[in-house]
Amino acid sequence: MTSRLSGFTLRRRVQFAEVDSAGIVHFSRYFRYMEEAEHAMWREAGLSIAATGCEVGFPRVAAAFDYQQPLRFEEEFDIHIRIVKMSARSISYRCVLRRGEDTIASGTMTIVCVDRSVTPLRATPFPSEIADRFEVAADID
Repeated sequence: MTSRLSGFTLRRRVQFAEVDSAGIVHFSRYFRYMEEAEHAMWREAGLSIAATGCEVGFPRVAAAFDYQQPLRFEEEFDIHIRIVKMSARSISYRCVLRRGEDTIASGTMTIVCVDRSVTPLRATPFPSEIADRFEVAADID
């Protein structure tokens, strides 16, 4: 078995389309950054969060961000995402965006594994080939 992932760090640069008329990253983009880091972590684990033909899906059931400093066009920053809680049917993440040592923002997100073949959607346990690739981080910052 491959090692289990509990977190991932992704380096990004602010793109022009991500800033608002004040020249700072629009608040809504932070949620996309968190999701981008989540997807990169899944790829690092050898998975896709939206694999073709997959019978399960992963809707977001909770998400929040707290903002400490602005990000501006062309600035580089790191997105640190960690698994802080994991159950048979859900994963909760904590995400911290940093520019060097400065914390820009921190957020949380919870996803639930659902059976896509039924309506309404119903929570179901993660398939073992997914659950076995992840674990709760020991170093939650």
